[in-house]
Amino acid sequence: MQPARSIKRQPAVHMFASEYGESTLSEKGSGEFDPSFVVTKIGSRVNRVVVAGLLERIEGRDVANGSVIYQGQLRDPSGINYFSVGDYVSDSVKDLTIQLSSRLESGEPILVLMIAKTRLFQTDEGAIYTSLRPEEMCVVDTQRYASWLAKTSQSLMERMSIYLSSLDYDSNAESMAKSDLSEQQVLGLVASRNHYGDVDLEHYRLNVMQALDIAEGRLEAASKPAPQRQLVEDTEADDEEIEGKDDLESVILDIITKLDQGDGVEFETILINAEARGFQRSVAEEKLEELSDDGTVHEPAFGWFRLV
Repeated sequence: MQPARSIKRQPAVHMFASEYGESTLSEKGSGEFDPSFVVTKIGSRVNRVVVAGLLERIEGRDVANGSVIYQGQLRDPSGINYFSVGDYVSDSVKDLTIQLSSRLESGEPILVLMIAKTRLFQTDEGAIYTSLRPEEMCVVDTQRYASWLAKTSQSLMERMSIYLSSLDYDSNAESMAKSDLSEQQVLGLVASRNHYGDVDLEHYRLNVMQALDIAEGRLEAASKPAPQRQLVEDTEADDEEIEGKDDLESVILDIITKLDQGDGVEFETILINAEARGFQRSVAEEKLEELSDDGTVHEPAFGWFRLV
């Protein structure tokens, strides 16, 4: 009898929802026991991740064999991770999931940290989505959540630096072998650069800034969902709507301030980040045009904006 093959447990990577959720590439080895990986846009090749955030939803769904699969959403400063809990998880994870489902019904804000296996799946229409299967899960306080935010921010910044250094080489293993990158880093970077092409890192930098803002003391933002600001163009807007418009101006100026590396910030980047903060794209576009007309921002090159 042949001895059973030893399966090496893959390390768990601290990762924000934005990086993981944008992934559309997965890899699996040819062997029966080879692990599968999700490859992110910046070359992170991950089998397991450490994620955390505000628990927003858990819903049970009956399946054909009579069991129940629980599907949930976990929000961090960058976006939402989707996870599922079925019969394949440990009893402790399943029991906690059921408990948290009941607690959510009372409106209680709950911060959760989990170690989870990564997974991509494709719909019949061809759309690709990410999902997580929790291996370990626990409720955390704001102090521990702040620690996760800081560590995950550092991890993302290191991966962005590695990605940028890889751009000095062609997107093949032979060229990158001349660099100081490890074999595992080369595998991920070659796969990501050939699959995704050029990648804009600006929104990842903003994610880090937002996460560190929370970690450094503004923890009230971690215990409640981001407000959805409904802005209208009615000239008879009430005081709340006027306040919302002023807030949008501050947000746009803040985005430009944080992301401007000397050449301004691209139009689309500003709108994407404004949308991420809950503002309608059309209203953000109109506000940006207004700020340009009144001289608050200027356009040094077409489609790029800087503060005056």
